Amino acid sequence: MESSSKGEDEVGGYNSSNVKKAKLQSTLAALLDDPILSDVPKKPTLSDVDTLISLEMGSAMRISVQKLDGTSFDVALMNSATVKDLKLAIKKKLTEMEQSKMGHRHISWKKVWANFTLSHHNQKLLDDNSALQDFSIRNNSQVHFASYVMSKDSQRHSKRRKHRFFHGLNKRA
Repeated sequence: MESSSKGEDEVGGYNSSNVKKAKLQSTLAALLDDPILSDVPKKPTLSDVDTLISLEMGSAMRISVQKLDGTSFDVALMNSATVKDLKLAIKKKLTEMEQSKMGHRHISWKKVWANFTLSHHNQKLLDDNSALQDFSIRNNSQVHFASYVMSKDSQRHSKRRKHRFFHGLNKRA
């Protein structure tokens, strides 16, 4: 008889656990719909929450990123962030925005960063390891995407040169 009551408790505990999870999810959804918390992502990670708390305390900065189509969005980063951190935050924000609008959509970030770079006051942010403060980027600064062509020093062909190379092979064949 004890084993049957133990089984009922497990089933009851399982159900109460599911109920608690459902209540937590509904409470979280209600909190995230609050306009005060509009800058919190729909599925926040601990680092997202930590950055937003740091932003409120003044040890982080909000940067506005302007896309080529003229629209812009904000990302939050720590004051000690590098260009690489900014690129990762942009990637995360744009991926989140695209998925909420259109569902799953793949963006080739390797191609994006091969053809475009970020710019602040006509100064291109080329070195991923440089601190944003080295470029005078502070809280509420604005960066924008700019066209970028690889230099010959990097030993990589530009897109146009590759096209000419393969085009020439096709003519000879």
